[in-house]
Amino acid sequence: MDGKVQGENGGSAEAPIPLLTPYTLGKFQLSHRVVLAPLTRRRSWNNVPQPHAILYYSQRTTKGGLLIAEATGVSDTAQGYPQTPGIWTKEQVEAWKPIVDAVHAKGGIFFCQIWHVGRVSNTGFQPNGQAPISCTDKPLTPQTRSNSIDVAQFSTPRRLTTEEIPQVVNDFRLAARNAIEAGFDGVEIDGAHGYLLDQFMKDQVNDRTDKYGGSLENRCRFPLEVVEAIVDEIGADKVGIRLSPFANYSEAGDSNPEALGLYMVESLNKYRLVYCHMVEPRMKTVGEKYETPHSLLPMRKAFRGTFIVAGGYDREDGNNAVAENRADLVAYGRLFLANPDLPKRFALNAPLNKYNKETFYTPDPNVGYTDYPLLEDTQ
Repeated sequence: MDGKVQGENGGSAEAPIPLLTPYTLGKFQLSHRVVLAPLTRRRSWNNVPQPHAILYYSQRTTKGGLLIAEATGVSDTAQGYPQTPGIWTKEQVEAWKPIVDAVHAKGGIFFCQIWHVGRVSNTGFQPNGQAPISCTDKPLTPQTRSNSIDVAQFSTPRRLTTEEIPQVVNDFRLAARNAIEAGFDGVEIDGAHGYLLDQFMKDQVNDRTDKYGGSLENRCRFPLEVVEAIVDEIGADKVGIRLSPFANYSEAGDSNPEALGLYMVESLNKYRLVYCHMVEPRMKTVGEKYETPHSLLPMRKAFRGTFIVAGGYDREDGNNAVAENRADLVAYGRLFLANPDLPKRFALNAPLNKYNKETFYTPDPNVGYTDYPLLEDTQ
């Protein structure tokens, strides 16, 4: 697909690589298929997005490019990391507006990823020092963060009662409404990586005996209630979801991840979501690739909508995924973090900046955040 094509004036031009071909995502016209993955950056003081995020996101915006914002808390119980943004207060909604405006000014499409961390938290992040909430009261053992430096400590969670779950569903619904008010084009529901929705789905975590536990159908009930509530609130054309059935982040593994992934995408089909964003089976833990016999292909084939893949992709790998129809779009995290002009670098097959893990989460508004050089600055 890298062969020559006739240019409009009769001269020859390089055919675009598969990643840089246009794509129709619901009502959005994308100019290429390189997506900014949602990346926690921990630079939102007191859970309020900051003006320095305007430059960060606009640097990574291209006309017709899709960006997914960092995971954003749906309520005051949703947090489990320092300085992560929320979207449950008026102040937070107002603070997001100039950031969204900057992305739109450059022609980008911007989705807000909304999350609740569940038991991946401790009393220090919770209102009045209460216990974090989850589907279970099984605690997590301390975990090394994805920068390979920080070690996180967790408090024993409190098991949500059956009657409390609708309130959490409503928190997600309100967060989605707030995201649209802030100007976002849509939301991505975070159902991945061992956070609250994933805790309910995975049989290694969920030990409930009510209608939200036990069978696969019951374990997926709460995530699907969240989907339904958000679709009813803002419309399916503005809703995507991220899932990681194969991952074992935060001790959230499943005994039959393929069945879980298939059940979820088949259930999601009836809601006609604009996309499903899935993490590759090779990414069992943070930032490390593993050899695996598993594949997302069965889920790709079963899902009737746009399919986004993520997890350890480089330029060649992403091109192959699109060329072989294993994905419509490819999300890049660390490469996009370190290369604000990643689509341009892919187009030119230019060398890439190396990312620095040590500054992923530094509470600095510039270093490791907006100071990665553009291609023209390095030449």
